[in-house]
Amino acid sequence: MNPPRNPPSNPNSLKRRFTKVFLKALKKIYRHKSKTSSSSPREIWRRYRRVKLAADASMAFSVGTRRLWSQAVLWRIRSQARNRAFVKRISTSLRVKKRSLKGKKLEEDHDLIDGYDNQEIKLRKLVPGGAAMDICSLLDETAHYVKCLTTQVNMMRRIAEIYST
Repeated sequence: MNPPRNPPSNPNSLKRRFTKVFLKALKKIYRHKSKTSSSSPREIWRRYRRVKLAADASMAFSVGTRRLWSQAVLWRIRSQARNRAFVKRISTSLRVKKRSLKGKKLEEDHDLIDGYDNQEIKLRKLVPGGAAMDICSLLDETAHYVKCLTTQVNMMRRIAEIYST
C-alpha cells in the first residue's frame, strides 16, 4: 500500500497558524489603506512598517506566550500602541558615527579578548527579550526564534509568489 502523496497537513502547525493570522492582518491593512495611494517615500515607509508589524505580531501570536521572545515581541507591540496615543513621533535621520582608526583598533582588540562575552551581548540584542534570559534559555530561545523567522520568510515568499502570478 502506497502512502498518500499529499498527507493532510497539521492544522495546528506553526506555518498554518502564522499564515492564517498574517493574511487576516494583511486584509485589515488593505482595507484601511490611505486614500491617496501615494508612492512617496514616506508612504512606502509607512506601508513597510505596517506589513513588518503585522508579520512580527502574527509570528509572535502564532507561537503564543510559551516562548519568552514572543512575549517580548507582543509586549513591545502593545507598548508602542499605548505610547502612540501619548507621544508624538519625531522622525530623525540616522547619524553616522565617526570613529578614529585608534578607536576601531581598540574595539577589535577587545573583541579578541572577550570574544564570547561580546558575542553573547550581540545575541542578547538580536533576540527579543534576550537581555533578561540566562545563557541556556537564550540559546534555546534563539534556536526557536531563528526557526520561526525562517518559517516567516518562507511563508511570506510563498504568499508573494501566489499573489504575483
